[in-house]
Amino acid sequence: MGETRVDLLRLLEDLRDAYPGSIEETIVTEIVANALDSGARTIDLITDPEAGTFTAIDDGKAMGRPSLSRYHDLAVTSKTRGRSIGFAGVGIKLGLLISDDIVTETRSARAKRPLATSWRLVSRSRAPWRWIEPPGILGATGTAVRLYLTNALSRLVDSGFVETTLLRHFEPLFHAERFDPVLAPQYADGITFRVNGRVVPGFATPEDPAPIEIRVGRQRKPSGVGFLVRSAELGEDERGIAVSTLGKVIKRGWDWLGLSPAQGETVAGLVEIPALAEALTLNKADFVRTGPRGATFLAYRKALQEAVSMQLEAWGDSPEVTPRSKRRTRRLERDLRSVLADLSEQYPLLATLVERRPGGQRRLPLSGEPSPRGRTPGAGPDLVLPDGVPGAMISGAAIRGAGEAEAGERDDSSGGDGAGGDGASDAGAGDGEAGGNRHESGLPGRKTARKPARYGLRVRFEARPDAAELGRLVETTVWVNELHPAYGRAVASRSEGYHVALAVAMALADLAVEPVQAQAFVAEFLACWGEAGANGAASGEGRVRR
Repeated sequence: MGETRVDLLRLLEDLRDAYPGSIEETIVTEIVANALDSGARTIDLITDPEAGTFTAIDDGKAMGRPSLSRYHDLAVTSKTRGRSIGFAGVGIKLGLLISDDIVTETRSARAKRPLATSWRLVSRSRAPWRWIEPPGILGATGTAVRLYLTNALSRLVDSGFVETTLLRHFEPLFHAERFDPVLAPQYADGITFRVNGRVVPGFATPEDPAPIEIRVGRQRKPSGVGFLVRSAELGEDERGIAVSTLGKVIKRGWDWLGLSPAQGETVAGLVEIPALAEALTLNKADFVRTGPRGATFLAYRKALQEAVSMQLEAWGDSPEVTPRSKRRTRRLERDLRSVLADLSEQYPLLATLVERRPGGQRRLPLSGEPSPRGRTPGAGPDLVLPDGVPGAMISGAAIRGAGEAEAGERDDSSGGDGAGGDGASDAGAGDGEAGGNRHESGLPGRKTARKPARYGLRVRFEARPDAAELGRLVETTVWVNELHPAYGRAVASRSEGYHVALAVAMALADLAVEPVQAQAFVAEFLACWGEAGANGAASGEGRVRR
């Protein structure tokens, strides 16, 4: 009989490489995240360059003997998805790579004395641990971890590095008053961070911030809050929008949001959306983009795109519009409506781009426009929804938002998107209020003048010389890269239409299926696209000149 063996060192190294920052940054971030998950209100981080140690102490829920024993196992956790931001104690486990010894001490209020263990990596496949006499790191109840670092010059003994990491990765917790509307239920008593006994101060209030509120479905309270600011002195790592969940920043920049404002280097922002905790990837370092959890992320991202785009437009940061790319893709977009309708039953997340009903595509009412049945758009059973996704959420931010062109979009006769833009000019849904940008998804809004709108997937062109992908999906638009070498070859060989269809299929694959199923999806998409073109030719449709 054989036995499965594990190269523990290789596994830990692969886990380290799954995080974008340095291993020291990951260790601090994950230790703090796990302390927050335990209900801690005070977190002390202590650096000792002389002893070469880094210590983290929290007053959260302590571990009992069985839990402390399982704490040394890999890929074992008792946490519930959607309620935590730490990943199975990964900070401590990665500490094995840079420490000679890791001592953990924990004590609950009911325990007569603390429990403590010593843990180290001794070979590629062995990391033994043992019970030890408590060293007295804890002053009362909670959990303490001390890393005896292999390198005495490690950045974990630099208090400035530790403090900067806290401020960067847990920024909403240092803006207590601004984010209380959504974080108070999770951290009712607030969170105090101390580095070497000194309380880490919060951020100063930004000058002239533009508040953002996001509501989904019929919620009265905001699902997410945040702000945007403009400054000509932003560092490269400060630009763009940062999104956090339960106080932990997950992504930063513009790429993840799918927006590229003309003056993006002067705009920064932060938004906290607690509900996105259920859409985190396994290592809690990114968001899932497929399946029901992916639909949750895409719904909130769409709502945030609209709110940010409205503020950018109010600041005058919107791309110039031109009808050039619309003229080139009108027939393709007609074919895409048919293709998406055929595929949406097999791939439910495509329903967020176009709603399919017997007899053709139905025009959904916009905010401020009554439903044909006298109810909120998307509230009934007509919608084609992914299993497990709340109807109110999809109707508000995915089907009305990610599935429809937003209110205020220019129709074909008035131009539309520019070839080099990315959809920011389409924003305009929702009402701007004195208190800031307020975006309510799926709720009847204030009566305003109706503006022309259209639904379905759009195809536009942009110039991105350094991009590797053929195209990308932003909101309800696939942006085809005109400067990709393959596009130039397609134009020269008069196969531009096929290239564009392939680019659309590859962009939609990220939304519709898991990566391992992308090739099968692309093949099926192209087959449907070919049939749609053949049916159009048989019905006598003329070819649109490009």
